[in-house]
Amino acid sequence: MKAKFAIIPMLFIGMSGCDNGPSMAEMCELDAQICLDIQEDNWCKKERKAMLMANTDMHLAKDNYEKEGKTYELLLSLETYADCMGLASQIEHIKLKEKKTKRTNNYLNAKKHIEEISEQHIDSEHPLILYFLWSRYQNTTALEDFLDMEGSVALESPEAQLHLATYYAKRDREKTLSLLFHALELYQEGDVVNYEIFKSIATIFTDKKEYKQAYIWLKVLNLYAPQDQELNEANLASYAQSFNLNATFLDQVANKTLEKINQGQFTAPRF
Repeated sequence: MKAKFAIIPMLFIGMSGCDNGPSMAEMCELDAQICLDIQEDNWCKKERKAMLMANTDMHLAKDNYEKEGKTYELLLSLETYADCMGLASQIEHIKLKEKKTKRTNNYLNAKKHIEEISEQHIDSEHPLILYFLWSRYQNTTALEDFLDMEGSVALESPEAQLHLATYYAKRDREKTLSLLFHALELYQEGDVVNYEIFKSIATIFTDKKEYKQAYIWLKVLNLYAPQDQELNEANLASYAQSFNLNATFLDQVANKTLEKINQGQFTAPRF
């Protein structure tokens, strides 16, 4: 299936450099079809805007490699939107039945876009697209191509290292831990860190019964993502008490560790 690319208005390119970013109207002018397929609704507004921003970034990419990277981000944002709208479409609107119909259509069209984009990139050589094709469609050829890149500069990004770690999680625990640490090494100052990495590291150390290390990474998670509902100060205190840990000292280690990560200066520990 051939991709359909909209002609990018020069005026739009100029506007995209504004601090506030392009407006919804500008993004829909760039790609009218996606706005027709996935229409505005009172539900999932944030997710729809993020999806349109990702779509815009894809269209404005400077080269094909960057475009494929942005396509991967678009696929993820479409998935997030579909998850949100899938729940919203199940809500019965008593007075306006067409509301439910529109939400169902939005959900189905988001899923359709995911499938179409995936099909269009079936021969992609971009590592993130390859991982997407394997993890969503069990495309073993894509997995083989992705794993062939291991150790190359193509996978030298936090996200690619996390994907590698996910693959090895049930195959090689020590390698998984090494990959997660390397993912943290690759973050630059100011980057938003995927805090699932902290959870994964803590889980591995817990499985290894290395409870001091597990506590440190649970504390790092708590400091970085206090909104995470799976962990709070009471849980941490209980964990420390259960294993007779010096929480005060380990908290200091966790604070210093997170400081290094946020500064882009983290170095993987040696064990």
